Amino acid sequence: MSARIIDGVALGKAIRAEVATEVAKLSASGRRPGLAVVLVGEHPASKAYVGSKEKACQEAGMHSVKITRPETIGEAELLDIVAQLNADPSIHGILVQLPLPKHMDSDKVLNSIDPLKDVDGFHPMNVGKLVIGDPTALRPCTPYGVQQMLIRSGIETKGAHAVIVGRSTIVGKPMANLLIQQGPGGDATVTVCHSRTRDLPAVCRSADILVAAIGKAEFVTADFVRPGAVVIDVGINRVDDASLPKGYRLTGHHEIMIPLLAALLVEAGE
Repeated sequence: MSARIIDGVALGKAIRAEVATEVAKLSASGRRPGLAVVLVGEHPASKAYVGSKEKACQEAGMHSVKITRPETIGEAELLDIVAQLNADPSIHGILVQLPLPKHMDSDKVLNSIDPLKDVDGFHPMNVGKLVIGDPTALRPCTPYGVQQMLIRSGIETKGAHAVIVGRSTIVGKPMANLLIQQGPGGDATVTVCHSRTRDLPAVCRSADILVAAIGKAEFVTADFVRPGAVVIDVGINRVDDASLPKGYRLTGHHEIMIPLLAALLVEAGE
């Protein structure tokens, strides 16, 4: 059986076009979706990711606001910024870019975001809605993006054994919850693996669908994968590469995640 590559770039472009159409409709009715991104500090990866979000919003015709503050900002000031955005009717989605400086309580900051504007899907209310299968939940864009890749690529999840490597609250756990829900892209039998899983390669070889979300480059190797399995690499990792001018390369597939974030923002705006 020859391998087939799932083209995340093509899927991302298609979703961007769909989002732009919906944004135009909402804007015509006087409800232009607005996203506010709060960036604290000078973390290079965070700055690049925020820039991608800003560009995606502009391309889709959305209202975009970027708020930057130095790493020395106090937690109380950041909470005040979030409170102002919660009250701003032109803002329908709020993202506080992680990681935050060590002197801040990330959970406290994220939990202060209005659940209806929590497009990252990190607020306990949205986490709970996702667990019980409430369709009004705002879902984290990375696992939602993986699910959309499976659906749009015609990969059957019903009855399939899906193995997720990684149990983070950002990807692993919500990915499991999405795959076990009833409906398209769901109804799978799900196994979640982690650092304490015994004989991880053997567990992975039992998968029809294998999702690598462990945050470590090239961790999943050929001996983890059985013939015919679908493999989705969630992580974006920096790998040293002396052959490149920058001295490194990025591995992983992220082209679909930004468009999915925009799609979630449209849902919030509606």
